[in-house]
Amino acid sequence: MIRALLIGLAALVASPAAAVDCRDLAHAGNRYSICEVDLTTEDLRLFLRDEAGEVLGQFSAVDSELRGEGKELTFAMNAGMYHSDRSPVGHYVEDGTEEMRVVPNAGPGNFGLLPNGVFCIEVGKARVFETLKFLDTKPTCRFATQSGPMLVIDGALHPRFLPDSTSRYLRNGVGTSTDGTRAVFAISKNAVTFHEFGSLFRDVLKTPNALYFDGNISRLYAPQLNRSDAGFSMGPIVGVAAPTE
Repeated sequence: MIRALLIGLAALVASPAAAVDCRDLAHAGNRYSICEVDLTTEDLRLFLRDEAGEVLGQFSAVDSELRGEGKELTFAMNAGMYHSDRSPVGHYVEDGTEEMRVVPNAGPGNFGLLPNGVFCIEVGKARVFETLKFLDTKPTCRFATQSGPMLVIDGALHPRFLPDSTSRYLRNGVGTSTDGTRAVFAISKNAVTFHEFGSLFRDVLKTPNALYFDGNISRLYAPQLNRSDAGFSMGPIVGVAAPTE
């Protein structure tokens, strides 16, 4: 009995912690699904088109593309606003190639509710930048997607968010740690306000900068949670590629 317990303990110690950690949580009366990615070990990417230039649009299509590399999708989420043809509304870079330039000016809808921002995946880290800071900093992004509004900016909520807002939708977004080694993705399980959603990233997830991805179209692929949302074709998708076992 003791020997069996020791063997089990040794196996547990020898096994690395999951570098993508998904879980459900509740905060201030709302329910969320959260996935944290360790950028020092995980291959986090953006996906939009296949090799023929056709929009992938679905988590299953992304997974099929990765199978050709001997990899599989272990987490994914829609990652930024797009036009009716699924092309990105704002800045988009995939594997070092820019498809869409940075859009710095205000405009209609949530994307144009400045300040908006850019989610930038670099080598070994990922960071959320306010758009004008992104233009000043000029980081080297292997992947990048622009969306808006910013949820948290240097530890403060977006100045236009109202605690008593009545605008409630399903929402999803991403926040990053100060050193960029930790990216935290969240999607609400019930309709929430921007103020509530931003407060989750600031107060619970402890990310000093966070970016809104989208609203009612929000979808998540998280096998740990037995979740694979389906529906109409999406634009940019963010996900983790892992070797198949």
